[in-house]
Amino acid sequence: MASLNSFAVLEWIRKMQDVDQIDFLRELMQLVTQFLIDAEAAEKIGAERYERTESRVTQRNGYRSRAWDTRLGTVDLKIPKLRQGSFFPSILEPRRRAEQALASVIQEAYVKGVSTRKVDDLVRALGLDGISKSEVSRLCQLIDEEVRQFKERPLEREYPYVWLDATFPKVREGGRVQSMALVIAIGVTDTGEREVLGFDVGTSEDGAFWSDFLRSLKARGLRGVRLVVSDAHAGLRQAISEVLTGATWQRCKVHTIRNVLSQVPKREQSMVASIIRTIFTQPTQEAAREQLRRVVAELRGRFPKAMDILEAAEEDVLAFMALPIEHWRQICSTNPLERLNREMRRRMDVVGIFPNRASVVRLAGAILQEQHEEWLVSRRYFSLESMAKLKPNRPLLAAEAMLQK
Repeated sequence: MASLNSFAVLEWIRKMQDVDQIDFLRELMQLVTQFLIDAEAAEKIGAERYERTESRVTQRNGYRSRAWDTRLGTVDLKIPKLRQGSFFPSILEPRRRAEQALASVIQEAYVKGVSTRKVDDLVRALGLDGISKSEVSRLCQLIDEEVRQFKERPLEREYPYVWLDATFPKVREGGRVQSMALVIAIGVTDTGEREVLGFDVGTSEDGAFWSDFLRSLKARGLRGVRLVVSDAHAGLRQAISEVLTGATWQRCKVHTIRNVLSQVPKREQSMVASIIRTIFTQPTQEAAREQLRRVVAELRGRFPKAMDILEAAEEDVLAFMALPIEHWRQICSTNPLERLNREMRRRMDVVGIFPNRASVVRLAGAILQEQHEEWLVSRRYFSLESMAKLKPNRPLLAAEAMLQK
């Protein structure tokens, strides 16, 4: 069993008396981590340093330096090299794609000359000691190519359900800072798995941009769309009707309720919201329609503008009820995509102002690719049995549903 080097411990104790607490913790982390790395290497080699054993399978061949970026700062480690085979310590998992993208975006801001003092604070907050311009360029090229392949990959499945939404990062372009539209599409396959379908960045969330985005999804193979869930943005709604012909539009239930309540005095909003929610607890679409009309008739006298909004939304806000009841909770609103957007904003807010559009695509694409891969290995969003109800005449899907039972 490997043991802590006594000279290393004495040196650490000496340093402990001369540095502040954060350096003390970093030195301790370096000492313990190096011990774990050496112990794992000894186990793989079958012998400690300078030890003769029958279980030895190879020999050490020096070390290579490795800088490990942590919340306590950058820790310098030594990774043992072997004469035969290779060794990489399990404690040093490769950095996640989004973390690499975040680091390269922040460092790229140095190169672009954007908010240098602020970016310096961000770099130090991440515990990084800095990175050369050539390393930034290499990182960016690597990540950009991976993101491009993910962004342009063919869509080879059918996607009965699609969610669309946008978020608005701040980007420096043309000598000024402006909010740009980062549009995202996610979908559920005909066998119930979630996927990130695509994303893009544009100057504004207008109808033309949405139309181009949806056409790009169709060009990559998007098909079989039964329901598209989004808010009531006029340009988006028009683009859906023009590009995704044959698909039903579901107006987000949450956004609709908010729009209705915006025309209700604040002291009355809780009561009105409770009454409106009774519409969506009905067992069938027809019963929900009848309840909506009763609610409109009951409240029109007190809140005429609010009830006009609710009455006009009847067809679109209840569209989800024509589909399997097992899916209602997820397909009635954009909440599945809103959760993803919140995570996107949380991680993109670290940057604040992006130096260019490419940096937005880089970081957003890396985050979305990570989420996409997590969904691929997680449980199905909808069961095979419930998805089979969308196509009762498809024998293969029905057989798969029976096997799932």
